[in-house]
Amino acid sequence: MIIHIVAGGPTNFLPHLQAYDGEDVYWVGVDRGVLALLHAGIMPKRAFGDFDSINEQELQQLKMKLPHIDIWPAEKDQTDTDIALEWALEQQATKIRLFGATGGRLDHLFGNVQLLFKGKDGQIELIDRQNVVTLYRNGEHIVEKRDEYTYISFIPLTPIRALTLRGFKYPLDACDVPLGSTLCVSNELIHHFGTFSFAEGILMMIRSKDEK
Repeated sequence: MIIHIVAGGPTNFLPHLQAYDGEDVYWVGVDRGVLALLHAGIMPKRAFGDFDSINEQELQQLKMKLPHIDIWPAEKDQTDTDIALEWALEQQATKIRLFGATGGRLDHLFGNVQLLFKGKDGQIELIDRQNVVTLYRNGEHIVEKRDEYTYISFIPLTPIRALTLRGFKYPLDACDVPLGSTLCVSNELIHHFGTFSFAEGILMMIRSKDEK
């Protein structure tokens, strides 16, 4: 199962959601993200949130339209997006794509990046108009070239031991990368696919492109 979650971040950071639609996709709205989905012509099958960012009239309309809506109190120990993500993981989704989770407040952004830790390697993707963010633990991983994204960056979330990059414009061979390093920012694939491997640590991969 593929689950797409649309959170309530600024809509100008959203990619074209219809491009990610398909018969095998299960759409979930989070708080104001439900309205973004409806505006895109997509009916979410489930919704989560305290819905404190919409008015009472909008909430009543959502209750009538949506097949499943889980309303949570505003005061709780998790964000609405976290609750929706944990539900998606319980469904054993093979891929979870998270939209509407960037832009605006930085505490929301960094909190949503931390949610990537909850999935397996590459299972959760955080996507906006210019970026796709995934997280990987030690081992060897294959990355395919995607023409719409020019750059691939690797950001250490812990100290990284013995990082090796193959098939990249700037290769590495068993290089230790400390926290705070910008060594692996703005790399590019030079073949249809490449590999990256490391012996220890947690690494964030960011595919990105410049705004046109």
